[in-house]
Amino acid sequence: MPQKSALNRGYAVALVSAAILSTTAIFIRYLTQTYHLPSLVLAFWRELFVVLTLLPILALARPALLRVPSSQLAYLAGYGFVLAIFNASWTISVARNGAAVATVLVYCSSAFTVLLGWWLLKERFHWGKILAVAFSLGGCVLVAEAYDPAAWNANLSGVFVGVFSGLLYAIYSLMGRSAAQRGLSPWTTMVYIFAFAAVLLLGFNLLPGDWIPESAAQAGDLLWLGEAWMGWGVLFLLAAGPTLAGYGLYNVSLSYLPSSVANLIVTLEPAFTALLAYFFLGEHLKAVQLAGSGLILGGVVVLRIYEGKAAPGVDRIEQDSQRRPSPTET
Repeated sequence: MPQKSALNRGYAVALVSAAILSTTAIFIRYLTQTYHLPSLVLAFWRELFVVLTLLPILALARPALLRVPSSQLAYLAGYGFVLAIFNASWTISVARNGAAVATVLVYCSSAFTVLLGWWLLKERFHWGKILAVAFSLGGCVLVAEAYDPAAWNANLSGVFVGVFSGLLYAIYSLMGRSAAQRGLSPWTTMVYIFAFAAVLLLGFNLLPGDWIPESAAQAGDLLWLGEAWMGWGVLFLLAAGPTLAGYGLYNVSLSYLPSSVANLIVTLEPAFTALLAYFFLGEHLKAVQLAGSGLILGGVVVLRIYEGKAAPGVDRIEQDSQRRPSPTET
């Protein structure tokens, strides 16, 4: 596949992923506000429903994708652990910060991803990425109002959880890129890591006592929604829709793009989420927060211009000699 074609496909897939993922915070905010569903209980069912949706699809359509070498299971289990902690912290962040601000905070991951990708995966570190990271972080500061000491004093734990979820998202992105380099299909990776994450989150929720925040206080709380069928329906839609499609396409984009580039592209998600949160949840962004969203968008534009000019070069895809075959080639 020509390098420029792979670049264009990777950008397109990442942009669609950002648009789809932007709806996840809306679903989560609705469930936590309407039903007061504990965040870790929500995260457990979300992971489980993804597996219950994707597993039969792969079993019927591409059963070969369900088979992985035993040597990869430990890696996938570790990847699932990262996913579980990330989704738990992200869900808590949405509950404490609101959909729009939590989505922006998670994208401080752009800086983490660029630095860790350069350090661990030898991805290229150029001025286009530096500017994109600067714009992205500046936008995060404005949207979260982190320049105001009162914001830290009033919701320090919420901001901390939001930034921590950003670090975990960066690690998730790096592991997704590594999985592609190992020759694993994005869909194979997804069904395994979500299965491992569901088991881990079930364990967290079943631990005695209430020392883990936002978890089930007792085993019966796993069925918190009870006969609230609307709540169960929204929870299933969250998993089978934006989670499955959004994460799946993001993992596909990592087959074509370096983790740092893919992660910077999906920083467009906060702008989408802010718009949806305004219409569906009544959340309003101030002028300075809208300016921050504009900075994030500007960072993606700068990155696209730079990458587009560099596309004909051999190192456009970071000279990734280990890139696995594209999904259409498997």
